[in-house]
Amino acid sequence: MRFTQLDDWLRWMETQHPRSIDLGLERVALVAQQLEIALDMPVVTVAGTNGKGSCVALLSSILGAQGYRVGAYTSPHLNHYHERIVVADNSVDDDSLCRAFAAVDDARGETSLTYFEFGTLAALLIFQQQAVDVVILEVGLGGRLDAVNIIDADVAIVSSIAIDHEAWLGSDREAIGREKAGIFRSGRPAIIGDGAPPASLLHYGAQLGVELICRGDDFNITDSSEGWHWQGRAVNGELVCYRDLPYPALLVDNAATVLQALEYIGLPVSESAIRQGLTAVSVVGRCQHLQYRGIELVLDVAHNPASVQILRDHLNAKPIAGRTECLFAVMADKSIAEMITILKPCFGHWSLAPLSGNERAAQVVTVETLLHAQQIIDVSVATSFADGVDGALARLSAGDRLVVFGSFFTVAAAMTVLADPISIETRLVGESKL
Repeated sequence: MRFTQLDDWLRWMETQHPRSIDLGLERVALVAQQLEIALDMPVVTVAGTNGKGSCVALLSSILGAQGYRVGAYTSPHLNHYHERIVVADNSVDDDSLCRAFAAVDDARGETSLTYFEFGTLAALLIFQQQAVDVVILEVGLGGRLDAVNIIDADVAIVSSIAIDHEAWLGSDREAIGREKAGIFRSGRPAIIGDGAPPASLLHYGAQLGVELICRGDDFNITDSSEGWHWQGRAVNGELVCYRDLPYPALLVDNAATVLQALEYIGLPVSESAIRQGLTAVSVVGRCQHLQYRGIELVLDVAHNPASVQILRDHLNAKPIAGRTECLFAVMADKSIAEMITILKPCFGHWSLAPLSGNERAAQVVTVETLLHAQQIIDVSVATSFADGVDGALARLSAGDRLVVFGSFFTVAAAMTVLADPISIETRLVGESKL
């Protein structure tokens, strides 16, 4: 084994390929073949601009409540690499990861792999070795050329389609939709959670002979006085209804998509497991509410205009009497001006802080200029992220709210800074119903 410590593996993996992102299946498929990876359990692959992680969490929670051993692979992680590979609701341990990385390293020969490809192969190997009952894979970027797409999914999910990652996926929804449709397989079902999917996705699915099950046409939700109703269809076409379901701590639209997918996975799931799974599910960093000395903290990984709009809807649905301010840090390749426009009415003050060491992060001065261009002048700039958190909290009092958003890296940095105070002085006060 090249290394025995996980941190050593992770540092080494970051340096083993000329590019951090190198979309394509040939190299990773070749190594998977050498590893003899063959998953004989149901596999669900989840693509989408936003909502992928929520769909994986909801599926895992409900299937776990039914008693199935679920293998779930997600990315990126917030604090620890272990978050990416979960078996039966437990993150894999260091030894399992090191052994899997060593097996991938031995199998790859002279083939170069990216950090993400290395981790994807390790996850698949772990799921196979642990013989889980069902595998759920989150696409890293796009779909067609993403490493998880070397596996033929039994059920494909596309949670939503919006503009993001234009440099790799294209500049409009039609191009992006076609890339995400690349996870479809002939003769197998695809659940489409986007209520207005692009024609390119539908056309590709039809060409391939995919059974497309679409939000609005085949399944839908309505509010009720006791929760929400879901109506969809079973594999045999019969109508399926669940009434007065509990709101999950995640966007209910993703829950609707997941309930439809459960009808096609081929594993029996009871209504009681669905209710239990909806009630128990949570994902760190998605409209997550905490309290610190009476100040409400909202942590959200929103990082593109579509997800920022969801954050705005969430904040509007939960008004407070006090002030609402934000701490914002974002990647340079995002539509920053559009994100600011959407959230401009929500915040009385914007705090900016650098994400040191992150080459993708936008410069603070750039973000400040974009804010000023929209006549937002109540802005403060910190010299470090820790100072940004401290400064933002110092400006607020009990009854006020601080929203931390802009990227996974932003939330991860905030959680690191807040870790000690949170463990001592804060308590979870609830999650979003949006």
